[in-house]
Amino acid sequence: MGKQHSPGFLKIVTDAKSRVKECTVDDVVRRQAAGDPFALVDVREDSEYAAAHAAGAVHLGKGVLERDIEKKFPDPATPLVFYCGGGFRSALAADAAQQMGYTNVISMDGGWSAWTAKGLPVER
Repeated sequence: MGKQHSPGFLKIVTDAKSRVKECTVDDVVRRQAAGDPFALVDVREDSEYAAAHAAGAVHLGKGVLERDIEKKFPDPATPLVFYCGGGFRSALAADAAQQMGYTNVISMDGGWSAWTAKGLPVER
């Protein structure tokens, strides 16, 4: 993992993480295995999603989340697990969704990097 993020970005991510619930990739796998109904939402860029994404994930890019979330998930009680490359953009997405009234959102810490490191199913 070697991305160097700017201090300003890290500051807003830390702030968002203070308000959102996070889970691990293992938590998501357990929920899937248990048949727990939730949407796994990839908030990465279009090109990242198109290259490969977690099996079964739906795409709602962070850049258009606030504009499009109500169309894709009209019920604000829908259980949503957001993921991105490593868990930072997904925390921002979860925070924004909560501000919009979504009540059951979680950010998957570790994101795509952790998903692929565990060899979990992907779609292309």
